[in-house]
Amino acid sequence: MPERRKTALVIVEDERTRDALTSVLKGDYRVLRASTGEAGVLLMEREDVDLVVLDLQLPGIAGLDVLRIVKENYPYVEVVVVSAISDLDSAVEAMRHGAYHYIPRSFDPETVRTVMANASERQDLSRHVLRLSEEVAEHTDREFVVGPSRATNEIVSMVHKVAPLPATVLILGESGTGKELLARLLHRESEHPEKPFVAVNLAAIPRELVESTLFGHEKGAFTGAIRQQIGKFELAAGGTLFLDEIGDLRFELQAKLLRAIQEGEIERVGGNRPIKTSFRLVAATNVDLEKAVKGGTFREDLYYRLNVIPIRMPALRDRIEDLPGLARFFLRRYNLKFRKNVQGIAESTLKILGAYWWPGNIRELENLVERLVAVSSKDWISDEDLPYELHVANIGTVDQPSENLLEQALITFERNFILRALEKSNWNVTGTARYLGIPLSTLKFKLDRLDIRDIARKFRT
Repeated sequence: MPERRKTALVIVEDERTRDALTSVLKGDYRVLRASTGEAGVLLMEREDVDLVVLDLQLPGIAGLDVLRIVKENYPYVEVVVVSAISDLDSAVEAMRHGAYHYIPRSFDPETVRTVMANASERQDLSRHVLRLSEEVAEHTDREFVVGPSRATNEIVSMVHKVAPLPATVLILGESGTGKELLARLLHRESEHPEKPFVAVNLAAIPRELVESTLFGHEKGAFTGAIRQQIGKFELAAGGTLFLDEIGDLRFELQAKLLRAIQEGEIERVGGNRPIKTSFRLVAATNVDLEKAVKGGTFREDLYYRLNVIPIRMPALRDRIEDLPGLARFFLRRYNLKFRKNVQGIAESTLKILGAYWWPGNIRELENLVERLVAVSSKDWISDEDLPYELHVANIGTVDQPSENLLEQALITFERNFILRALEKSNWNVTGTARYLGIPLSTLKFKLDRLDIRDIARKFRT
């Protein structure tokens, strides 16, 4: 993916100086020129400018005023000022107002190239920091866990084949199956893993902000747009843009996305000029896009543009062999987060987890392990720590007579309820009996009948 060539705007009154700067810069940048501050500001409204070389001595609007206008409306544009040696105070004042550096009127070409290259690097760093500040808290310690299941290994094999290619990838699967983690794996295995990975959950963005979030906006594009804003497409330049829940994208915005894919350019909200883009697109959805196309809610041409390399993520119940490894991975993560030292999960407990349906998939498993670690005061997570619905899921396996299912369900519920009452009463049997409103002898009989001897050591009468 070739990177977009940056645009430098030279705002200098003197024609010879303007020509000289243009000659120096044109090898590395697309160069625009203006002889007045007013003309320069108008050009910035029409063109996508990255860097400005600004003469402080201008007719009409003064150079410092132009600098203020640029930094107020285009905060990601870096400005290098041109100043006479005798007027260095003005150059210092300009840097206090946001200019990156200055060059003297009697410049040498190498100095100009060096200063401009450094300004360009600072701009890249600013965008990188912006991107990280938005995402680092949400996506720390995220990785695709490879388990022993055949389904997982087939997916990883596919990733190794397609990740180095610039082709668009469409990840399909139920919610919570780890589609974003797979997208991150694709990025790490790509030709440019050092480039940005920008993730956007389209379903989580308010409907009226989706277009601005993706494409950015110009100052004044709508109420509250007090300055220019760079969108996710531009933040992903040279890297990977991950659009989650692509099936939720509004129909009228699908055409803009199609243009971005086909033409390699976007247009900010309120803008009137195309901006070149360069990114690898990975999209994901839990929606049946073919059905959406037939129903008229998703563009057919966009669907075929997205469905170049489809990868289907299996539900957790279809890769249940991977559950123990996933559970242990989440256990380590939340031990660190909560500063706990839970050693592991009992084998019998993992068996119960393996019998559950997991409608929320990996996300549900992660949330459960997080909750168990957070409240645990033990070395191991065991059966009695699990919520009731997981115990019920373990009832009625093939070797159990179907006519006993109701009885087994009632026993499981009673056992789990008593265990919760014991925990609430700090494992005091007398206090638990009082809390349940039953005689102590009845509770002791139930403890024996329900086979809760393995935790008898905790009981206090």
